[in-house]
Amino acid sequence: MIDEATVYSRPVTPIAVVLIILLLAVVAFMSNKVPMGLVALGVAVALWATGTLTLNQAFAGFGDPTVIFIASLFVVSDALDSTGVTAWAGQQVIGRGGEQRPKLLMLICLLVAMLTALISVNGAVAALIPVVVVVAIRVGIAPSQMLMPLAFSAHAGSLLALTGTPVNIIVSEAAADAGARPFTFFEFGLAGVPLLIGTLAIIVLFGNRLLPHRAPSVIPPDIGNHVRALTDQYRLPEGTDLVSASKGFTEVVIPPRSELIGTHLFPGMTTPSGDLVVLGVQRGGEDLSGAGATLRAGDTLLLRGTWEKLEAHTAGPEVLVVDDPSDLRRAVPLGVGAKRALVVLAVMVVLLATGVVPPAIAGVLAAGAVVLLRVLTPAQAYRAISWTTVVLVAGMIPLSTAFISTGAADLIASRLLSLVGGSSPHLALLAICVLTVVLGQLISNTATVLIMVPIAAVLATDLHVSVLPFMMALTVAGAASFLTPVATAANTIIMEPGGYRFGDYWKLGLPLLLLFLAVAVLWVPLLWPFAIA
Repeated sequence: MIDEATVYSRPVTPIAVVLIILLLAVVAFMSNKVPMGLVALGVAVALWATGTLTLNQAFAGFGDPTVIFIASLFVVSDALDSTGVTAWAGQQVIGRGGEQRPKLLMLICLLVAMLTALISVNGAVAALIPVVVVVAIRVGIAPSQMLMPLAFSAHAGSLLALTGTPVNIIVSEAAADAGARPFTFFEFGLAGVPLLIGTLAIIVLFGNRLLPHRAPSVIPPDIGNHVRALTDQYRLPEGTDLVSASKGFTEVVIPPRSELIGTHLFPGMTTPSGDLVVLGVQRGGEDLSGAGATLRAGDTLLLRGTWEKLEAHTAGPEVLVVDDPSDLRRAVPLGVGAKRALVVLAVMVVLLATGVVPPAIAGVLAAGAVVLLRVLTPAQAYRAISWTTVVLVAGMIPLSTAFISTGAADLIASRLLSLVGGSSPHLALLAICVLTVVLGQLISNTATVLIMVPIAAVLATDLHVSVLPFMMALTVAGAASFLTPVATAANTIIMEPGGYRFGDYWKLGLPLLLLFLAVAVLWVPLLWPFAIA
């Protein structure tokens, strides 16, 4: 243990430096004025500049296997989303929900939980928002009654498998580093299943009263209605097939200084590249059919071709894209490459579940296979990675290192022990979880868990108990980010489509938060006992 008298007798100790850096990082995260990735990089640089860590230690996070695994999961997730696997799953399940609110809610929540376990919270929620909003409007239910349950069920679903959230990967590696063992692929489900059941019960029984009945400020486009609107606008023949698994459409505008200005086009001909077909040409809303038209700046074109060619020929400066083909393609169920993406996912899950190779290797193999099988291009794979998340995790890992090496984790753990006493690990677990939950409403739950991991590890050591219940409880408490729209990206992206306000979140979020705390403190120690095996 650290001698506190020695610590406070020095003017500026390494512990004080680490705590000041942590405080400044939390303030920066809460301000929402500094990008999260920049804050994380600032933490790493500050730890080096103050002499707390060496240069190699300060940037060791960027070579950490956990970071590599997280980055690879984004690629696999985007492969499933871009090939229409997510859209197909959404249509199949939600289409069977009928018009009854309880049944529809149950199906939506179960679907997003299952998807989240495989492709992360943010990916699953973002992919299902358009489907859920369209279904809600069609059956006469306010989207505000559906979208918050969608996001909150995704939080519960993140505890079903190792791949559900970066936090699971972080605590699993931390448990192994602390001398215990990593969690297995489906082991998280022992906590996740009761969480999901409890979440569904609260949403179905109390959601109608706790959620607002409000029209959305932004409605995601319904591709079916969009196709009908374009068919009428460009006077296309009845039965014109604009969308299929292999082919699609896009509407573009000719910008000033485009190389296409002066080109003579008419409906039915191919573009100069020969890859796309011109379905319509308009100027100021007026149709330019018949003899065709010599293109001017501001003219609009409706083009059709394979999804790959549409994306390739609309990426340059010659046209301004109205309908991004990559976004439209995601709404087409089981498009080109879907079967290959599903096979890659299945193989990755088998590798992770059996432990044949380390998680980082399984993720890299899956991401590489997605590119080699041409499900995604290399450029698409790079764009699929949430670099903010990668930099956030890589930049905050050194802070965890500094907490251990300087004794800051020891100091905080000793203070917690003095508050709760050393006789009850349950009280210590409760203190850790409450602190995690409070921080998790203000800053990223990933950053929160990275801060709390070394403290929890030291606390378990000081109490002479297993670190496993502390790490699993951290995961559960980290997922309880329900009270604010800034707690997670999933909470943020539902705000506009659901027409939510800042104060709407805590009403449904508070009972769910209490459920997660109860599971973390009471249920987790039953399955992962405090006694060291």
